[in-house]
Amino acid sequence: MPGPDSCRWWRSRRPDLRTSRHCRMQCVYKKAAAFVLRAVGKHSPQLAQATVDCGALDSLVICLEDFDPGVKEAAAWALAYIARHNAELSQAVVDAGAVPLLVLCIQEPEIALKKIAALALGDISKHSSELAQTVVDSGAIAHLAQMILNPDEKLKQQVLSALSHIAKHTVDLAEMVVEAEIFPVVLTCLKDKDEYVKKNACTLIREIAKHTPELSQLIVNAGGVAAVIDCIESCKGNIRLPGIMMLGYVAAHSENLAMAVIISKGVPQLSACLSEEPEDHIKAAAAWALGQVGRHTPEHARAVALTDVLPVLLALYLSTESSEDLQVKCKKAIKNIIQKCTYLPALEPFLYDAPPNILKYVAGQFSKVLPHDSKARRLFVMSGGLKKIQEIKAEPGSLLQEYINNINNCYPEEIVRYYSPGYSDTLLQRVDSYQPLTN
Repeated sequence: MPGPDSCRWWRSRRPDLRTSRHCRMQCVYKKAAAFVLRAVGKHSPQLAQATVDCGALDSLVICLEDFDPGVKEAAAWALAYIARHNAELSQAVVDAGAVPLLVLCIQEPEIALKKIAALALGDISKHSSELAQTVVDSGAIAHLAQMILNPDEKLKQQVLSALSHIAKHTVDLAEMVVEAEIFPVVLTCLKDKDEYVKKNACTLIREIAKHTPELSQLIVNAGGVAAVIDCIESCKGNIRLPGIMMLGYVAAHSENLAMAVIISKGVPQLSACLSEEPEDHIKAAAAWALGQVGRHTPEHARAVALTDVLPVLLALYLSTESSEDLQVKCKKAIKNIIQKCTYLPALEPFLYDAPPNILKYVAGQFSKVLPHDSKARRLFVMSGGLKKIQEIKAEPGSLLQEYINNINNCYPEEIVRYYSPGYSDTLLQRVDSYQPLTN
């Protein structure tokens, strides 16, 4: 019988045990080494480049073919952290042959490996259309699209993000993503309990919608606009941002697409974002989107004006606490909407509050509408609008003065004089100088 060294005795007669232990130790070493490379490369492009210069990519790519899923996962992590910095490092990862193996990794049964492989493919794709095309040519889109409805929340986040990075670059790439039949499947993600799944789904739809009217129309036909509006309503903060921008992109393409946003009740929701959100960059996105909706026709502008959003835009534009970007976006939105708006009750408050650079657009609309609408002319007098017009001090020969003259030409001269500043003093002087007739 074997003595105290029985384990050693059995191992000496079972070389497969020695081999198995050796393989396990090798896996531990590989994972540890990949972890170190990941920890070094994640901090800066310079450190990531140092890992590339020392020949780490070839070893990491070999690890993607390892039988152990943990080794593959560790290698994918390291490659993702190297690729995410810039296009040059991503190209180095591609040149090392990582992309086809990462595509194989997303087909493995282990969820953790799928997540990291999808992350790596997204980090490679995000820098340029050429890198994204390389990922597409490896057949990644079809496999990513199949995982959109996977029950794992983190995996869905990475899959939606990777598809967004691919779709954002060109029309052709966006169409390839659409051709993978992601609609209407992706719309179910807008109702997901995980907020980042919602955000990434909105981002994917936004990146597709921004390219062409045809792609935006496809999203509208699939019910995407209404679904995004519902998603915006159910979220707060930065989760709303890609949905807000998506509505702006859709509305910017054409009158019909902007009307689809209006019909789906997108304008009240954008107005709510403008009023409710504390962050200036979200307010700026909402202001931009409202401007894109209202810039097409008087009907579009009226739909925006009826939500009472114009005074909010003006207040944000005039506020010293607003960021420069928010002020610029609000000014442009006001200009876009006012230049098409013929609904005068919405414009009249601007006569009292707007600075001259906005006032000229308001006066311009009154000068266009009043000559052709007798009812509007009467209401303009009764509301005090004509009186206010006479109080505006415009530079002689300026566009604003021209619009004021056009408005005054819509009324009898004595009416204009009556509402002009100082006219009451003139009348009193006439009273003082008047000599009554005596019998």
